[in-house]
Amino acid sequence: MSVRFIFKRAAQGVALALTFPWGLACGFGRFRSLYIVGAHTMALVPGAIGNFLRGAFYKLTLHECSTDTNISFGTIFVHPDSSVGPCVSIGHYCVIGRASIGRGTQIASHVGIPGGRHQHGRGPDGRLSETVPGKTTIGEYCWIGESAVVMGDVGSGTTIGAGAVVVKGIPGGVVAVGNPAQVIRSTKAV
Repeated sequence: MSVRFIFKRAAQGVALALTFPWGLACGFGRFRSLYIVGAHTMALVPGAIGNFLRGAFYKLTLHECSTDTNISFGTIFVHPDSSVGPCVSIGHYCVIGRASIGRGTQIASHVGIPGGRHQHGRGPDGRLSETVPGKTTIGEYCWIGESAVVMGDVGSGTTIGAGAVVVKGIPGGVVAVGNPAQVIRSTKAV
């Protein structure tokens, strides 16, 4: 074991201990309003310390989350029913709804993953009716470019270009760009 690995595991352990009271207070993600307060608070902690604290907080509160993640400043998971695989890196100021993010995926800054396409209906009085958002699945080893909006599933090994808007599922092993996102080429070896 290297010194760096030992230091990283020690820092993760300290971060888990420090975030445990927050996790306990929000019922480990069950009390949604308290969970949101914790998520916003952790989003504001800067630097490497913040990365460790966010990883630990989400380990305690999300459906599934590896501590071996990099979740940058300003990024929040809006719904505790999300999953984050190991070695995932998420940039600054991302807002993620109900999502499952596979191992090794990299997400740039300012990406929105609202958790599927939302179907908003109106009641007889004209007010919006409450909807339960879907869950967006992003496969393993994907790259999601700056300011993309992902509302459809993304297959493993796929690259989504900067500013793309994914409104329907994108298969694995391709590059997709545009609004709405369209596949422009395959990344698989021929």
